[in-house]
Amino acid sequence: MKWLEKIPLGPLVLAAAFMALLPFRPQPHLWEKLGMLVNAQLTQAVDIFDLLWHSALIFLVLVKIFSVKTKES
Repeated sequence: MKWLEKIPLGPLVLAAAFMALLPFRPQPHLWEKLGMLVNAQLTQAVDIFDLLWHSALIFLVLVKIFSVKTKES
């Protein structure tokens, strides 16, 4: 986890937001795939990969925030 500690939180949050919103038109893939997940339509491998790809940096931001908070306690 030392590699994650070396990454500054600000740029990581910006990259996560940018990745979550790609492509900007017609609809962000993350939003589309989450809708498919809620409607139980997320069945194809490419759609599952897309969901994981566009949400990976958000997961890293959450892990980094959690690790910082646990170190402070």
